[in-house]
Amino acid sequence: MRPVEICQDVYWVGAVDWECRNFHGYMTAPTGTTYNAFLIKDEKIALFDSVKAGHGDEMLCRVAHVTPLDKVDYLIVNHVEMDHSGSLPELVARTKPEKILTSPMGERAMRAHFDCADWPIEVVKTGSSLSLGKRTLQFLETRMLHWPDNMATFIPEDGVLISSDAFGQNWATSERFVDEVDRSRLQKELDRYFANIVLPFSPIAQKTIETIESMGLDVRFICPDHGLLFRTKDDVAWVVSRYKELAAQKQKKKAVLVYDTMWHSTERMAHAIATGLSEHGVTFKLMNLHVFDHSDVMEEVWDAAAVFVGSPTHNNGMLPKVADMLTYMKGLKPKGKIGGAFGSYGWSGEAVKDITGALEAMGMDLPVDGVRILYVPTHEQLKACVEMGRTIGKAIADKLG
Repeated sequence: MRPVEICQDVYWVGAVDWECRNFHGYMTAPTGTTYNAFLIKDEKIALFDSVKAGHGDEMLCRVAHVTPLDKVDYLIVNHVEMDHSGSLPELVARTKPEKILTSPMGERAMRAHFDCADWPIEVVKTGSSLSLGKRTLQFLETRMLHWPDNMATFIPEDGVLISSDAFGQNWATSERFVDEVDRSRLQKELDRYFANIVLPFSPIAQKTIETIESMGLDVRFICPDHGLLFRTKDDVAWVVSRYKELAAQKQKKKAVLVYDTMWHSTERMAHAIATGLSEHGVTFKLMNLHVFDHSDVMEEVWDAAAVFVGSPTHNNGMLPKVADMLTYMKGLKPKGKIGGAFGSYGWSGEAVKDITGALEAMGMDLPVDGVRILYVPTHEQLKACVEMGRTIGKAIADKLG
C-alpha cells in the first residue's frame, strides 16, 4: 500500500473504499469512495485527517512508507465526521503526536465523539498559522461546508489547498489525480456529490471561494477529503469555475418528473405532463422511484427549473418512496423551483394534496393546481396533464427565455 507523492514531500496516504454503497443516505453505487489523508514531511511532520474506521491499517501502512509512525509530530483534524475521524483514536495511539490541531467547533465535536481528555488538542482559527520548517500551514474555517467544524489548510510554499469536503467526489479509483481520468465522468461525480451533500450550503460555498480569491492565494493543488486530486493549473481553474456554477444553482430549461406508481396510471400521467412540457422546448427527465434512487433524482434536480412529483393515493397518503424522496429533497433545500403535483386515486385521493403541501413547504412556486385522476386515466382525462405540462412549460420558457 504505497503512498502517492503530490509534490515534493507532500503525500496522499488515505484509503480507498471500493465497497461503499451508502454514504449517509446518498447512494454511491457503483462508484464507492475514498477517504483522503495527507502527510507533509518537513522539519516537523504533519498528518492531515484520518480515515473511516476499518480502513486505518491501510492508511497507517502508507504513512509508514514515508516515515516511522512515532515521527509524526502534528495531526491536523480538518473535519471530525466519522468518515474522516473514525480511525483517529488508533492514529493518536500509534503516533503519540505533539499537537492535534483543529477548529473551535472541531474541538467541541472531537470531545463529543471520543474519550480524548488527555489528547494534546490545540485550537486554531481562521488566520492562524503553524511553521513546519520550510513550510507554513495556514488555517481557514469553512463552517457548514458541510459541518460546523469544517476547516481547510493552505500550504503557500507549495500552493496546496487541503480543502476538506469542498471539491470532493465519491469515486473509488486506482487513479489519484483528475488528469488521469475522463473529464465528463469526473464532472458527473463532482456534480452528484455537490447535489447530494453541498447543495443546501451553496451560499457558503460561494462565500468560501470568494474568500480564497480575495486572499490572493496561489492555489496550484486542490486536495479534497473524497475522490481525486487536482494538480494542474487548468484543473484547479476548472473545478473552481464548476463549483461557482453549482453553487449558483443556475437553472436550465429542464424539468424532472419523479413518481411512484402501482398500476401505471400515475406513470401515464407523468408521460402526458412531459408531452405538454415538450411543446415549449423544455427538456425533461422521467424518474420512476422503483428504478432511480433519491440520490439520482437530486443529481437532476439541482439545475432543473421545475420539479413534478407524482403518487397514487395509498392508505390515505402518498406511497413511501415518494414520501422518502420529498423528505430527502427538503433537507437539500433546492432553490427557486417551479413545482407540480399529480397522481391517480381510487377512494379518497389525499396524495396530491400532501405532495402539494410538501412542495409549498420547500418554497416552490405552484402555478397549477395538482391533477388527480380517478383510477385509470382516459385519453380525455390525460388532457389535463398535458395542459399542466404546457402551463408550466410556458412558465419555464418565460422565466429562462
